[in-house]
Parts: sequence; structure tokens; C-alpha cells
Amino acid sequence: MIKNLSFKNFYSFADETVIDFGLGKKPTPSGYDIEIEGERYNKAIAVVGANGSGKTQFLKPLAFLRWFACDSFLGSAPDQAIPFFPHQLKGYESSFFELEFMLKGVDYRYQLELTTEAVVSEALYEKTSSQFSYLFKREKTAKGYSFKQKGFPFSKVQAEKLRSNASLLAAAHSYDVAEAQPFIEFFNRIESNIVSSGRRHFQQGAVIDVAEKFQQAPALLEKMSDAMSQFDLGLNSVEIRKLVGHDDTGKEEQIFVPFGMHSTSDGQRFELPFFEESSGTQSAFVLLGPILNTLQKGGIAVIDELDNDLHPHLVPHLLEWFEFDHSNPHQAQLIFTCHTPEVLNLLQKHQVYLVEKRDQNSEAWRLDDMTGLRADDNLYAKYMAGALGATPEL
Repeated sequence: MIKNLSFKNFYSFADETVIDFGLGKKPTPSGYDIEIEGERYNKAIAVVGANGSGKTQFLKPLAFLRWFACDSFLGSAPDQAIPFFPHQLKGYESSFFELEFMLKGVDYRYQLELTTEAVVSEALYEKTSSQFSYLFKREKTAKGYSFKQKGFPFSKVQAEKLRSNASLLAAAHSYDVAEAQPFIEFFNRIESNIVSSGRRHFQQGAVIDVAEKFQQAPALLEKMSDAMSQFDLGLNSVEIRKLVGHDDTGKEEQIFVPFGMHSTSDGQRFELPFFEESSGTQSAFVLLGPILNTLQKGGIAVIDELDNDLHPHLVPHLLEWFEFDHSNPHQAQLIFTCHTPEVLNLLQKHQVYLVEKRDQNSEAWRLDDMTGLRADDNLYAKYMAGALGATPEL
């Protein structure tokens, strides 16, 4: 479970910005609460704001940290730039991230400072009593890196020679350091439709990738098929078939293609490959990949434009999956952006962030940080009237 994330100098956010899932004791209990040892945390957070305000960039740190912690060692070349951008006016400064999370009942803190060329420092801390003690600390020096560890037995020689564009967590995992495995599993449970360039759209490659993952998980495949038919998309069910396709070089390869099963009221039946279905159907299919996987395994779904190509009535339905224990048995979390202001009628003020860009710098705030905003205020009406900010200036 993620408790909070702070980041600085990342895309359009120049200053320190915090995504806080903690509630404190004041907010009225809701179905979107996680309670652990007397503390409460959000299951769902909506991010609202005008076009170009920085909503996608607000979610990118989580997607980036997942890639960096899990895949940067084997997934990038030794001389490759680290795939992110600092704020355009602060490219000469490093970027910083601090993630606090709970794993198997223990609190951890992961810190990372880096530029697009090199890691400046990387550290993982474990909470013991009331203090955090480091498991490992890695810092850049004139000759490479210094490395200290307590209970994280990665070779000091390897750590100090580790290339500058890779995570020590990812490297330790590739060298079969058992102590790295739980953290890799944690970061891998950050499911997202965001890549470095922004939201991953429902083009053919995305549909095929998601279809293959569903095919490998029969339980998820069944839930996806049921959900697609419940969404009233004219589908009775969805089947995934293994077909022969061709890669970019013309070489034959096996691909997984979803087919929509349709029927009419008089019993006639037909099927369509998903590439002939509507954009909304394709978008819903791709969206269900990270959402259903998160609900089944736990973790957090980081979804940009949850309402894109979907009917507004479907958004409450998706949120309900995270609300109830029978559909969310592992207390999975969800953070999402949307352009549907009606979401303000579904969530409370501590479950909504607004994002606004001022003087080319994005800023974000949670609604319960606003002075004078009451718990029983009509958030939708106030937002539509412009009283909360984060609306287009027309």
C-alpha cells in the first residue's frame, strides 16, 4: 500500500509536490478507506484539472518509479539517457522522489535523486520502532558510487561499479539477491496506462499486449468478459484466440487477438475482431487490463483519463470495484485523472486533487487543504462555478 509520494523537478512540476493517501481522523468514513492500526488511507483518488494543467505529469512519477526500480538494469543500454524530463526551466538541477509505502505490515521509504544522465543517490529505509533505518544507501562520488547496506547483501564491489542509469534494486534482483524480491514485487504491482510519452492509447499493439496477458490468466479473462458484457457495449462475451501475424521485419509470430461475440434479439450471432469494434470498446478492453490485475493481486492502478471514450455512467461502476471488499479483497488503490466533473459527486474532498498550471509551473492540492471548504459542500457545484480553481480560463 502506498502512503504518500513526494517529487520535485519532474516534467511540469518544478517545486516539491505531494500525493498523500493518508486521511487523519477527521474525514467522515467512506467505502474508500483503508484502516491499518488506527490510521486511515485512501483507496481512490481522483485528479481533476484543465487541459494542459499537468494532470498526466502528476501521475507519471509512480509509473516512472515502477519502471526504474524493476526494469532499468536490464531494460536500458549502458549509455542510454534515463527516460524522463525535468522541468524545462530547471534542467540543470536534479530531480527527487520519496515514496513511503507499507509492505507486509512494515513501513518503508524509498528515496531517489537523479538527472537524465545519472543517479545521484538511491536509498531504501525500513521503519524500526519510531525511526527509519537504511537497508542500503548508494551515493555518487567522483570515482563512481559509495555503497552501504544493513540486511541487503548486494556485493559492495558490484554496487560501487553499477552503471549510473540503473537502479540498484533492479540490479540486485537480476543478480538473484533474495532480499530485493519483495520490493520488485511491490513496484511491479504499480499498474498503469502511462508511458514516458503520456497515456498509452488503444492502438493495435496495446490491444494485443493486453489480450496476451488476459489469455495467460483465465480468472482475469473471465472477469474481463463479464465486465465487457455488463458495460452494455453490444457484447455477449469476449474470446481471445491465438493467430499468426508478422513482426516489423515480416517474420511470422503468434499473436493473441480478442474477438467480440454478438447476438441479436432473434438469435442471430456474429463475431468481430476487436480491431473492428468501436474505439470505446477497444479503450474499455485496454483499461480493464491494469484495473482487473490490480484488483486481483493488490497494488495500485495509475490510470490517466479513466473516462476517456467511456460513457460517464461507467465511471461510478469502475469506482465501486475498489470500494467493496468482495471485488477488492486486497485493498488495492486507484489514482486516476478524468475530465468528468461529476466524479466530484462520488468522492469526498480528501479523495480529490486539483491541478492547475501557473506561470508554466504545475501545482496540485487536495480539496481538504482548502480553507473554508466544508465536508457537506457540493463539490461539483463549486467546481463548475469556478470557486475551487483548476478550470479552463475561457
